[in-house]
Amino acid sequence: MSSGGPKSRGAGSGAESGGARTGGEKLISQNSAVRADYFIEELVEAGIVLQGTEVKSIRVTAPGLKECYVDITAKKKRGVDGADAKSGGALEAWLMNLHLNPYSHGNIWNHETRRPRKLLLHSHQLRKMLGALTQEGKTIVPTRMYFKAGRVKLELAIVRGKNKGDKREDVKRRTSEREMAGAMKRGRR
Repeated sequence: MSSGGPKSRGAGSGAESGGARTGGEKLISQNSAVRADYFIEELVEAGIVLQGTEVKSIRVTAPGLKECYVDITAKKKRGVDGADAKSGGALEAWLMNLHLNPYSHGNIWNHETRRPRKLLLHSHQLRKMLGALTQEGKTIVPTRMYFKAGRVKLELAIVRGKNKGDKREDVKRRTSEREMAGAMKRGRR
């Protein structure tokens, strides 16, 4: 027989009863236009450096990701320019053009609405992204922003632009797939 106390409820009951989620993701915002306008080559998860009022603002109103892009630059060291970004020196990734509404209770400590925000990535990811930007002519755009274990994360996509013909082909392909699925359903009845 169990003692009937709070410790005898079974293993793992904290997550099941509304405790802290360890692996869950809560979607904040997504950029649905990316799949329509670009061919997605690769997806990468990145952290983002935010101020306190920015996180509170994100919890209240979701930011728009449509106009955002990622810029990779050489890291500056103690007031002196660091190594050139193309020569393999220390690199940094910045999220540009993200608009975060001011937090309503932020008063004088409120953040700037459009400022570059630093992204947290591994150096091998930064080098790969820099190569895609400079040599292959690709772009890096955010596709989703979400909370993961209480932290704000971004899903970045290395993309190649579509032209009008590619977009028309995608529409034709989706339409034909939808018609085939409808015909299959009607055929089963």
